[in-house]
Amino acid sequence: MIYVYIAFLLFLLELAYFVVAKRLNIVDKPNARSSHKTVTLRGGGIIFYLGALVYILFFGLNDPWFRVGLTLIAGISMVDDVQPVSSKVRLVFHFAAMLLLFAQWELFGSYPWWYIPIALVFCTGIINAYNFMDGINGITGGYSLAVLGLLTYVNGFVVPFMDADFLYVSLISVLVFNFFNFRTRARCFAGDVGSVSMAFIVLYVLGTLILKTGDLSWIVFLAVYGVDSVLTIVHRLMLKENIFNPHRKHAYQLMANELKIPHVMVSGLYAVLQVVLGAAFLYTGDHHWAYVAVVLLVLSTAYVLFKRRYFHLHVQAMANR
Repeated sequence: MIYVYIAFLLFLLELAYFVVAKRLNIVDKPNARSSHKTVTLRGGGIIFYLGALVYILFFGLNDPWFRVGLTLIAGISMVDDVQPVSSKVRLVFHFAAMLLLFAQWELFGSYPWWYIPIALVFCTGIINAYNFMDGINGITGGYSLAVLGLLTYVNGFVVPFMDADFLYVSLISVLVFNFFNFRTRARCFAGDVGSVSMAFIVLYVLGTLILKTGDLSWIVFLAVYGVDSVLTIVHRLMLKENIFNPHRKHAYQLMANELKIPHVMVSGLYAVLQVVLGAAFLYTGDHHWAYVAVVLLVLSTAYVLFKRRYFHLHVQAMANR
């Protein structure tokens, strides 16, 4: 019954944020690079951070360094949603939040010092990649639901590695957000505060599982996002583009914007594909890394073939004009 109360409270908090966002004009206005056509409230993903606070209210403060880090990274992202912040300032906050997360994981003193800078770059890259993937209705909420669902299953039936209540509350916050976002005409977007906060939460949960088991192959739970993010960066570097500038070259963006596939269908595809790949991973026995290699190869091949096919047809269409 307690989860019903939490869901109701988070629903009210999301509606309260809508009132504040309207008054402060925290909106996302469409431009040439946007995947939407109407002015929409930005920052609805703040509910992920609020969910983490509500968890403390009901279950206590069990992981203080993680909560402080989440507050830092959510705070600077919320500011960035209202008024653009320098990328250098954002990076400082991201690094600070990551170091606090490392403290929560007790990495300092437990591993060689050179692990820390490598982990810092790797984890910060994951957070930013997760943020860059937030571009159409439902993709952040749908994909996060898939990943957290897989991790909750692992925690309950494979290897207990963290407090289940935190996972349930996080899932509830995603469901509340999806009610307003996973639809043809979204009432709100996640904003940086949503995508970055959720990335930090997912990273915390997934990292805890990896450290608990000593098995990095659990990273396959982010394979779909990972392949689209990394290969899109490679593609843009080949085109000699500034990878930090906004663009519409992710595979999901081409599907939604250029091929006109409904946003919810594309988002659903990414979520379902990740669930299928993650579920299959649980049955690979001692062949985890072989499975991960096959998954990455198949996804990468599919990505390249899709891009080649799309741009070939695009060139033909331009030539026929």
